[in-house]
Amino acid sequence: MTDNVLPLWSTGFDPGPSFAELLRRTRPHDLPGAQLGATPPPGFEITHGTTVVAIRCEGGVVMAGDRRATAGFSIASRRIEKVFPADNLSGVAIAGAAGTAIEMVRLFQTQLEHYEKVQGEMLSLEGKANQLGQMVRANLPAAMQGFAVVPLFAGYDIQRERGRVFSFDVTGGRYEELDFQGQGSGSVHARNWIKASWTEGLSPEEATGIAIRSLFAAADEDAATGGPDLIRRIFPTVAVIDIDGYRPLEDGEVEVLAQSLLGGPERGGAPR
Repeated sequence: MTDNVLPLWSTGFDPGPSFAELLRRTRPHDLPGAQLGATPPPGFEITHGTTVVAIRCEGGVVMAGDRRATAGFSIASRRIEKVFPADNLSGVAIAGAAGTAIEMVRLFQTQLEHYEKVQGEMLSLEGKANQLGQMVRANLPAAMQGFAVVPLFAGYDIQRERGRVFSFDVTGGRYEELDFQGQGSGSVHARNWIKASWTEGLSPEEATGIAIRSLFAAADEDAATGGPDLIRRIFPTVAVIDIDGYRPLEDGEVEVLAQSLLGGPERGGAPR
């Protein structure tokens, strides 16, 4: 098969609207993790993304992630992006092996676009979560070699008219969270902070403040989570998802919020 020739499928073998299945049948080597070899040798350091959170709020959800990636005890990157749009009404945040995770996000984005073009309609939010769970499950052989990916998925559910948050385990198990969730090495500290601050009916602005503050709290306790860097002007990545779509906050917006939160202990502020 050449890149310019479309494959022909006999009855019963058509992969249908699944772009991942199309790749699996025609170019399996292009799937995330497919080209990984044996277990990494001793001393080989895998770059990992660390802490991400998702918080349900009034009219949608807020997703946020710190900017640090680590390789063993070293900082591999101070400016990695961990929060991405999945489509116009949903987003995915990554924790785990960074390279494999980013490949998975790109495949997931293409899968949702492919499904919509083939079927003529958008997948339901639960359907999107199921698709991502299948991709995480397909990555299990790579995860057993140390290239684990554990994403968060969240978005606005048009049918239920509310935000929803989903988490996954390394086997592809999918779990809906009622109010919020975190993934990554600092997630236990971030979740504890969110749990102490979350209430029903939070505005997106309040949820954004809590998300940023929870990442600051995680950075205080977890060396792999990057805190606010006032010198380099590095702050968390934040996105709000509601009926109007996926909206990433500009760096300037997050910087203003972070500077404000660092200045006081009021609700949504930074930890003292």
